[in-house]
Amino acid sequence: MKILLLGYGKMGRLIEQLCSERGHSIAAVIDQPSEWGILNSKEIDLAIDFSTPSAVLNNILNCLDRNIPIVVGTTGWFEKMEEVKKQCVEKNGALFYASNFSLGMNVVFRLNRTMARMLNKADYQFSMTEIHHIHKIDAPSGTAIQLASDIIRETDSLKNWSIEDNTDFTTLPIHVIRENEVPGTHEIVADSSVDTIVLRHEAKGRQGFAKGAVVAAEFLLGKKGIYTMDDLLDLIV
Repeated sequence: MKILLLGYGKMGRLIEQLCSERGHSIAAVIDQPSEWGILNSKEIDLAIDFSTPSAVLNNILNCLDRNIPIVVGTTGWFEKMEEVKKQCVEKNGALFYASNFSLGMNVVFRLNRTMARMLNKADYQFSMTEIHHIHKIDAPSGTAIQLASDIIRETDSLKNWSIEDNTDFTTLPIHVIRENEVPGTHEIVADSSVDTIVLRHEAKGRQGFAKGAVVAAEFLLGKKGIYTMDDLLDLIV
């Protein structure tokens, strides 16, 4: 594939390396909005975005306008999800998005939904902690928001989440920590008077995220529509 790389930070460079190892080439890199004006879309098969929350929406819409399939690993834009999905359908585009491209984390997503559903009628209180490097802009992480949203969807008592202290019993607390160069740790705790259940995923580096994104790009090529890691997991596991 000839890939357009959107964002050229640490993840962008890692994806560039991995693409080369898997036989793909980086046809162009866009790291500033002004660079869209000089892009030759005919030289692009697909785009991978690991930019910033402030740039990602513009990148997605530009790709849809140019009929470039796009894999989006940037978070912090999901409040615009319905707008993006509408644009994708109207333009007959191709979009693959995920809050986390790690295979292991996506297994945890499924386990988290199952645990919340099984404990719905039991006397358990849920809480979460997410830890990331100090360079991460959005808080809580997109991964933490997805985990929290899934718990809320599966339980009757919880109505929302918050990163504030002193929440009531209808609010799921998320403890946010920004520390050193931590690639990403997420912990879900279900606590009761008789025991405590802990579900934890700790990334050892960025390689798992990069590989997941490139595999998602290989999956998306030639397709139309909107896809997530659930679609990819159903194919490979």
